[in-house]
Amino acid sequence: MASIAAARRLLVKRSFSTSVVAAGPNSRLLLNKPSLPLVGKQAAMRMVDVGKRAASSNGGPVQITVRDALNSAMAEEMERDDAVFLMGEEVAQYNGAYKVSRGLLDKFGDRRVIDTPITEAGFTGICVGAALAGLKPICEFMTFNFAMQAIDQIINSGAKTLYMSGGTQPCNVTFRGPNGAAAGVGAQHSQDYSAWYGAIPGLKVVSPYSAEDARGLLKASIRDPNVTIFLENEILYGETFELSEEAQSPDFVIPLGKAKIERAGTDVTLVSHSRNVEFCLKAAEILAKENISVEVLNVRTIKPLDVPAIVKSIKKTNRVVAVDSGYPAFGFGSEIAAQVMESEAFDYLDAPVERVTGAEVPTPYAVQLENLAFPTEDTIVKAVKRTLYLPY
Repeated sequence: MASIAAARRLLVKRSFSTSVVAAGPNSRLLLNKPSLPLVGKQAAMRMVDVGKRAASSNGGPVQITVRDALNSAMAEEMERDDAVFLMGEEVAQYNGAYKVSRGLLDKFGDRRVIDTPITEAGFTGICVGAALAGLKPICEFMTFNFAMQAIDQIINSGAKTLYMSGGTQPCNVTFRGPNGAAAGVGAQHSQDYSAWYGAIPGLKVVSPYSAEDARGLLKASIRDPNVTIFLENEILYGETFELSEEAQSPDFVIPLGKAKIERAGTDVTLVSHSRNVEFCLKAAEILAKENISVEVLNVRTIKPLDVPAIVKSIKKTNRVVAVDSGYPAFGFGSEIAAQVMESEAFDYLDAPVERVTGAEVPTPYAVQLENLAFPTEDTIVKAVKRTLYLPY
């Protein structure tokens, strides 16, 4: 209960309007929804819509970066629900280490956008405690590598509580931040945690690719009553994608556990997530010039994994390649292979399951070695040709 106590102390300090109800095992915080603070302009005004943020006023699709898609999702969810708040290192005054939280402090004030010391175990515990007390924290890690300092709070205090309480104590907290390698950040800043967290019951694990993924899945994660691990990619933050008119709505969410076909094909299925979807699409373009039709399946969520979508695609193509940047041992590709072999998809395979993964080595710092440590369109093309028994 230490996490709850710490959360209470911090929230009282931050001037939430609260009352403590009953001491003991059933104690809880009740929120009297506070009015938003006035910071410059009235923060309660409607958020600038995504269309304007993307410099469009004509309706229809707009162009938007992943960074702005995440920013708009958090702003809209914080406006929608006063129980939602953001906490992490440099999220407020500095506008976020990667500027994902840009402008949120000005809109919502320091009661709901909270800078923390460099103490992951501490502020993660506060977020878990706040969630157990009925709030809906968004906890930003500057990188998920630093979340290892707080893994006890994430798993033992967060992920296991709903089950251990017999379903009576939800823990709605969203842990988000960059995951996996960027460029030249070294071994201790480059691990892909999708398989780590995907192995834990009680967690939902999300790994978006596009701006639409980022926006719709983050909104769904914030609304989900479970502990959610939201794995972003640093390099994708600045990439621009088309956002449909539907996805610009404040009510737009993408259900967790639903994969998306990014490119339809008939010869081989590529199953991937996050930035590797981009490499799969590039590989598909290369192979199309050789009359090889590739289907690219973006799983979007690691857990729950949309196995039916994978099976359906394999029934059409009869071949599958799993692509991710994690380690080969006990990883995403291994799980895809196991699910395929244990499902009805096995009877439709015309070739063994192929895996394209990161190298079995801590990520090198030297750029020449780093480039060899992760999937590229060329390694994916070779794997596809292996499944087709073609020379490469």
